[in-house]
Amino acid sequence: MVKPKYSRVLLKISGEALLGKSKYGIDPEVIEDIASQIKEVVEMDAEIAIVIGGGNFWRGVSENARGMDRATADYIGMLATIMNALGLQGVLEKKGVPSRVQTSISMQEVAEPFIRRRAVRHLEKKRVVIFAGGTGNPYFTTDTAAALRALEVNAQIIFKATKVDGVYDKDPIKHEDAKKFDKLTFLDVIKENLRILDSTATSLCMENNLPIIVFSITKPGNIKGAIMGKKIGTLITKG
Repeated sequence: MVKPKYSRVLLKISGEALLGKSKYGIDPEVIEDIASQIKEVVEMDAEIAIVIGGGNFWRGVSENARGMDRATADYIGMLATIMNALGLQGVLEKKGVPSRVQTSISMQEVAEPFIRRRAVRHLEKKRVVIFAGGTGNPYFTTDTAAALRALEVNAQIIFKATKVDGVYDKDPIKHEDAKKFDKLTFLDVIKENLRILDSTATSLCMENNLPIIVFSITKPGNIKGAIMGKKIGTLITKG
Protein backbone atom coordinates (compact mmCIF):
# COMPACT_ATOMS: atom_id res chain seq x y z
CA MET A 1 0.00 0.00 0.00
CA VAL A 2 1.26 3.46 -0.92
CA LYS A 3 1.72 5.61 2.17
CA PRO A 4 -0.25 8.89 2.16
CA LYS A 5 1.63 12.19 2.45
CA TYR A 6 -0.60 13.28 5.35
CA SER A 7 -1.42 10.89 8.17
CA ARG A 8 -3.98 13.10 9.94
CA VAL A 9 -6.12 15.70 8.19
CA LEU A 10 -9.08 17.93 8.93
CA LEU A 11 -11.64 17.88 6.13
CA LYS A 12 -13.90 20.95 6.01
CA ILE A 13 -17.05 20.27 4.00
CA SER A 14 -19.30 23.20 3.17
CA GLY A 15 -23.01 22.67 3.63
CA GLU A 16 -23.56 23.90 0.07
CA ALA A 17 -21.44 21.01 -1.22
CA LEU A 18 -24.11 18.61 0.05
CA LEU A 19 -26.82 20.25 -2.04
CA GLY A 20 -25.84 18.67 -5.33
CA LYS A 21 -28.57 19.58 -7.80
CA SER A 22 -31.04 20.25 -5.01
CA LYS A 23 -31.96 23.72 -3.78
CA TYR A 24 -32.29 22.65 -0.16
CA GLY A 25 -31.16 19.86 2.14
CA ILE A 26 -28.92 16.89 1.37
CA ASP A 27 -28.60 15.23 -2.03
CA PRO A 28 -28.42 11.45 -1.32
CA GLU A 29 -26.07 10.82 -4.26
CA VAL A 30 -23.68 13.55 -3.16
CA ILE A 31 -23.41 12.38 0.44
CA GLU A 32 -22.96 8.78 -0.76
CA ASP A 33 -20.08 9.87 -2.97
CA ILE A 34 -18.46 11.89 -0.19
CA ALA A 35 -18.74 8.94 2.21
CA SER A 36 -17.18 6.64 -0.40
CA GLN A 37 -14.25 9.04 -0.82
CA ILE A 38 -13.78 9.18 2.95
CA LYS A 39 -13.88 5.39 3.19
CA GLU A 40 -11.18 5.18 0.52
CA VAL A 41 -8.93 7.43 2.60
CA VAL A 42 -9.62 5.58 5.86
CA GLU A 43 -8.64 2.31 4.17
CA MET A 44 -5.26 3.91 3.41
CA ASP A 45 -4.72 4.03 7.19
CA ALA A 46 -5.07 7.82 7.33
CA GLU A 47 -6.80 9.58 10.22
CA ILE A 48 -9.55 11.98 9.24
CA ALA A 49 -11.52 14.53 11.23
CA ILE A 50 -14.35 16.49 9.65
CA VAL A 51 -15.99 19.85 10.24
CA ILE A 52 -19.21 20.28 8.33
CA GLY A 53 -21.14 23.43 7.52
CA GLY A 54 -24.88 24.01 7.52
CA GLY A 55 -25.46 26.33 4.56
CA ASN A 56 -27.64 23.79 2.76
CA PHE A 57 -30.23 24.27 5.51
CA TRP A 58 -29.53 27.70 6.97
CA ARG A 59 -27.16 30.62 6.74
CA GLY A 60 -27.19 33.01 9.67
CA VAL A 61 -25.74 35.91 7.69
CA SER A 62 -28.28 35.86 4.87
CA GLU A 63 -31.81 36.60 3.86
CA ASN A 64 -32.81 33.43 5.76
CA ALA A 65 -32.25 35.35 8.97
CA ARG A 66 -33.75 38.66 7.91
CA GLY A 67 -35.11 40.49 10.94
CA MET A 68 -33.55 38.02 13.38
CA ASP A 69 -30.72 38.92 15.74
CA ARG A 70 -27.36 37.52 14.68
CA ALA A 71 -26.79 35.30 17.73
CA THR A 72 -30.12 33.48 17.33
CA ALA A 73 -29.54 33.04 13.60
CA ASP A 74 -26.08 31.59 14.25
CA TYR A 75 -27.41 29.09 16.79
CA ILE A 76 -29.93 27.88 14.21
CA GLY A 77 -27.00 27.46 11.80
CA MET A 78 -25.15 25.38 14.41
CA LEU A 79 -28.13 23.04 14.65
CA ALA A 80 -28.06 22.70 10.85
CA THR A 81 -24.45 21.49 11.01
CA ILE A 82 -25.48 18.81 13.50
CA MET A 83 -28.15 17.52 11.09
CA ASN A 84 -25.53 17.28 8.36
CA ALA A 85 -23.06 15.54 10.67
CA LEU A 86 -25.59 12.91 11.69
CA GLY A 87 -26.55 12.38 8.07
CA LEU A 88 -22.92 11.83 7.06
CA GLN A 89 -22.31 9.55 10.03
CA GLY A 90 -25.28 7.41 9.02
CA VAL A 91 -23.95 6.90 5.51
CA LEU A 92 -20.40 6.22 6.76
CA GLU A 93 -21.61 3.60 9.24
CA LYS A 94 -23.66 1.97 6.49
CA LYS A 95 -20.42 1.61 4.52
CA GLY A 96 -18.67 0.04 7.49
CA VAL A 97 -16.65 3.12 8.45
CA PRO A 98 -16.62 3.62 12.25
CA SER A 99 -17.34 7.22 13.15
CA ARG A 100 -18.23 9.52 16.02
CA VAL A 101 -20.04 12.85 16.05
CA GLN A 102 -18.87 15.38 18.63
CA THR A 103 -20.81 18.59 19.13
CA SER A 104 -19.89 21.88 20.73
CA ILE A 105 -23.51 22.17 21.91
CA SER A 106 -24.59 19.60 24.49
CA MET A 107 -26.83 17.04 22.78
CA GLN A 108 -26.00 13.78 24.53
CA GLU A 109 -28.91 11.81 23.10
CA VAL A 110 -27.49 11.97 19.58
CA ALA A 111 -23.77 12.83 19.88
CA GLU A 112 -20.79 13.10 22.19
CA PRO A 113 -19.74 16.45 23.60
CA PHE A 114 -16.51 17.80 22.16
CA ILE A 115 -13.63 16.54 24.32
CA ARG A 116 -10.23 17.01 22.75
CA ARG A 117 -8.50 13.99 24.27
CA ARG A 118 -11.41 11.72 23.38
CA ALA A 119 -11.40 13.02 19.81
CA VAL A 120 -7.68 12.32 19.47
CA ARG A 121 -8.18 8.82 20.85
CA HIS A 122 -10.94 8.14 18.33
CA LEU A 123 -8.62 9.23 15.53
CA GLU A 124 -5.83 6.98 16.83
CA LYS A 125 -8.32 4.08 16.68
CA LYS A 126 -9.00 4.99 13.02
CA ARG A 127 -12.50 6.30 13.67
CA VAL A 128 -13.71 9.25 11.62
CA VAL A 129 -14.57 12.12 13.96
CA ILE A 130 -17.19 14.60 12.76
CA PHE A 131 -17.19 17.90 14.63
CA ALA A 132 -20.57 19.66 14.56
CA GLY A 133 -22.06 22.79 16.06
CA GLY A 134 -19.25 25.06 14.90
CA THR A 135 -17.32 26.57 17.80
CA GLY A 136 -20.46 26.63 19.96
CA ASN A 137 -20.41 30.41 19.87
CA PRO A 138 -22.30 32.86 17.65
CA TYR A 139 -20.38 35.25 15.39
CA PHE A 140 -17.89 32.54 14.40
CA THR A 141 -18.11 30.55 11.17
CA THR A 142 -17.46 26.86 10.59
CA ASP A 143 -14.21 27.92 8.89
CA THR A 144 -13.01 29.14 12.28
CA ALA A 145 -14.27 25.91 13.85
CA ALA A 146 -12.27 23.94 11.29
CA ALA A 147 -9.07 25.86 12.09
CA LEU A 148 -9.59 25.44 15.84
CA ARG A 149 -10.36 21.72 15.69
CA ALA A 150 -7.49 21.07 13.29
CA LEU A 151 -5.07 22.67 15.72
CA GLU A 152 -6.59 20.92 18.73
CA VAL A 153 -6.24 17.42 17.23
CA ASN A 154 -2.83 18.20 15.67
CA ALA A 155 -3.94 17.80 12.07
CA GLN A 156 -1.18 18.37 9.54
CA ILE A 157 -3.37 20.21 7.04
CA ILE A 158 -6.91 21.39 6.36
CA PHE A 159 -8.70 20.19 3.24
CA LYS A 160 -11.45 22.66 2.37
CA ALA A 161 -13.84 20.81 0.09
CA THR A 162 -16.26 23.00 -1.86
CA LYS A 163 -18.20 23.00 -5.12
CA VAL A 164 -15.39 24.93 -6.86
CA ASP A 165 -12.03 23.40 -7.87
CA GLY A 166 -9.82 25.96 -6.11
CA VAL A 167 -9.46 29.65 -5.36
CA TYR A 168 -10.16 32.20 -8.12
CA ASP A 169 -9.67 35.94 -8.34
CA LYS A 170 -13.44 36.25 -8.92
CA ASP A 171 -16.47 34.00 -9.03
CA PRO A 172 -15.81 31.44 -11.82
CA ILE A 173 -19.51 30.70 -12.09
CA LYS A 174 -20.31 34.31 -12.99
CA HIS A 175 -17.09 35.21 -14.83
CA GLU A 176 -15.63 33.09 -17.62
CA ASP A 177 -12.30 34.93 -17.40
CA ALA A 178 -11.82 34.12 -13.71
CA LYS A 179 -8.22 33.18 -12.94
CA LYS A 180 -7.45 30.18 -10.76
CA PHE A 181 -4.56 30.28 -8.29
CA ASP A 182 -2.43 27.15 -7.85
CA LYS A 183 -0.74 28.52 -4.73
CA LEU A 184 -1.33 31.43 -2.37
CA THR A 185 -0.06 32.71 0.95
CA PHE A 186 -2.36 33.61 3.82
CA LEU A 187 -1.31 37.25 3.36
CA ASP A 188 -2.45 37.04 -0.27
CA VAL A 189 -5.86 35.81 0.87
CA ILE A 190 -6.18 38.71 3.33
CA LYS A 191 -4.81 41.43 1.02
CA GLU A 192 -6.89 40.36 -1.99
CA ASN A 193 -9.97 39.79 0.17
CA LEU A 194 -10.53 36.45 -1.59
CA ARG A 195 -13.16 35.33 0.94
CA ILE A 196 -12.27 31.64 0.71
CA LEU A 197 -11.94 31.69 4.51
CA ASP A 198 -13.08 34.19 7.08
CA SER A 199 -10.37 36.44 8.50
CA THR A 200 -10.33 34.73 11.92
CA ALA A 201 -9.71 31.29 10.40
CA THR A 202 -7.08 32.70 8.04
CA SER A 203 -5.23 34.36 10.92
CA LEU A 204 -5.32 31.21 13.05
CA CYS A 205 -3.87 29.10 10.24
CA MET A 206 -1.23 31.71 9.41
CA GLU A 207 -0.10 32.14 13.02
CA ASN A 208 0.17 28.37 13.52
CA ASN A 209 1.61 27.55 10.09
CA LEU A 210 -1.30 25.24 9.21
CA PRO A 211 -1.62 24.84 5.42
CA ILE A 212 -4.92 24.54 3.56
CA ILE A 213 -5.82 22.92 0.25
CA VAL A 214 -9.03 24.16 -1.39
CA PHE A 215 -10.52 21.77 -3.95
CA SER A 216 -13.77 20.48 -5.40
CA ILE A 217 -15.39 17.58 -3.60
CA THR A 218 -17.64 16.89 -6.59
CA LYS A 219 -14.82 15.18 -8.50
CA PRO A 220 -14.41 11.55 -7.34
CA GLY A 221 -10.97 10.76 -5.97
CA ASN A 222 -10.05 14.33 -5.02
CA ILE A 223 -9.82 13.61 -1.29
CA LYS A 224 -7.50 10.67 -1.98
CA GLY A 225 -5.47 12.77 -4.41
CA ALA A 226 -5.07 15.55 -1.85
CA ILE A 227 -4.01 13.19 0.93
CA MET A 228 -1.46 11.59 -1.40
CA GLY A 229 0.04 15.01 -2.08
CA LYS A 230 -1.10 15.41 -5.68
CA LYS A 231 -1.35 18.94 -7.04
CA ILE A 232 -5.06 19.63 -7.03
CA GLY A 233 -7.02 22.76 -6.20
CA THR A 234 -5.23 25.65 -4.52
CA LEU A 235 -2.60 25.32 -1.78
CA ILE A 236 -2.54 28.09 0.82
CA THR A 237 0.53 28.33 3.06
CA LYS A 238 2.34 30.79 5.27
CA GLY A 239 4.77 31.36 2.40
